[in-house]
Amino acid sequence: MKYAAVAAAIFAGDFFLKECIEKQEEEKQETEICRGRVILKRYHNKGAALNFMEKQPGVVRAVSGAIVLFVGIFWYLLLQKKENPMVLLGLSLLLGGGAGNFYDRTARGYVVDYFSFCTPWKKLNQVVFNLSDLCIFLGSLLVVLFGRKIESF
Repeated sequence: MKYAAVAAAIFAGDFFLKECIEKQEEEKQETEICRGRVILKRYHNKGAALNFMEKQPGVVRAVSGAIVLFVGIFWYLLLQKKENPMVLLGLSLLLGGGAGNFYDRTARGYVVDYFSFCTPWKKLNQVVFNLSDLCIFLGSLLVVLFGRKIESF
């Protein structure tokens, strides 16, 4: 059950970080870390990625829940076959990250994002992430790169 531990650790780690940020950081306050390469700042995202559909949080929550459910079922079915460890890792990352953001949408009404990067690209600097977002991205990448090896159920 090492894959379940990965998903649970991502959920728990992101939950802990979000709780700390909610208690300590003022919204819009910025704190530089890692020699200014990472900026801590609390941001409440009421929509999906990049505030997409922020005026329809109920739809975003429902779609998010359906995706987490689908990924969870697919993860469970693939776990039974004990094949393709990279896809299982990717799905574990997706499941942990997706569950973390879904929990926020359900419990808080918004997702707590808390860091951005300082890069030469101004558009990227404006995007605020959380650990779940990074895990969703990395998990998706692993599933795409190694998913061709999934055999039929």
